[in-house]
Amino acid sequence: MLVTGLEILKKARAEGYGVGAFNVNNMEFLQAVLEAAEEARSPVMVALSEGAMKYGGRALTLLAVELAKEARVPVAVHLDHGSSYESVLKALRAGFTSVMIDKSHEDFATNVRETRRVVEAAHAVGVTVEAELGRLAGIEEHVAVDEKDALLTNPEEAKRFMEETGADYLAVAIGTSHGAYKGKGRPFIDHPRLERIAALVPAPLVLHGASAVPPELVERFRAAGGEIGEATGIHPEDIKKAIALGIAKINTDTDLRLAFTALIRETLNKAPKEFDPRKYLGPAREAVKEVVKSRMELFGSVGKA
Repeated sequence: MLVTGLEILKKARAEGYGVGAFNVNNMEFLQAVLEAAEEARSPVMVALSEGAMKYGGRALTLLAVELAKEARVPVAVHLDHGSSYESVLKALRAGFTSVMIDKSHEDFATNVRETRRVVEAAHAVGVTVEAELGRLAGIEEHVAVDEKDALLTNPEEAKRFMEETGADYLAVAIGTSHGAYKGKGRPFIDHPRLERIAALVPAPLVLHGASAVPPELVERFRAAGGEIGEATGIHPEDIKKAIALGIAKINTDTDLRLAFTALIRETLNKAPKEFDPRKYLGPAREAVKEVVKSRMELFGSVGKA
């Protein structure tokens, strides 16, 4: 069933579990996420970036919304990292039930003003809004932030920001970063900062850049001929602790891409004469589904639908 993001996330924060927002770029990713959610009886957020919307066009957005309506579990179709008011309006017209406006790279006043503008438009049609305060390092679609420019979220500013904008859930910067390269060793997550934010902001909190980048997936990717540097992700225990402190929405993208691409490479390496796309996209879709289900187990959302 198609629902708003807040319907899913308000319950998650109140009951102390997390819900995955999984980025999809094509039909196979979308099918994998929704099948995993139904099999796990888990609520889910299907996230489409501006890049995904451009790549998949109306076919992908229409498919996402219609399949969400038919799903036997709560599903929100979410705009990830909307860069502008116009981008948000496009998502609203397409039937999305959750939108993100990301003006975290702007000054506080501009972020407040632009977020409030989006909130007014989205709430007018019954759609809920995610905003971001603080800047994550790494690269995600149009967002590129050097580590030296990354800023952690200030708890007092977060409280003020939510009061002034009316946003429904807030993405916070507490040490995670976008992409597969999150530093060497185990990235430091500022849980005490998160605890202070959660004490001041009762709304659901969001964690971006939270992929695990599992070593086994990285090795499978390399073994199949892929080239990737010293990739590292967020430790599962750090995710669990963040959820216990108030994180309700956890974004995952990199892990899905790694699984999908590794399986395609493996399949074609084993069968170099194969040119039926169903024979390599099918296994890749299953690999994505397994990653999604494992994330749902980690987040504690299994059986919550």
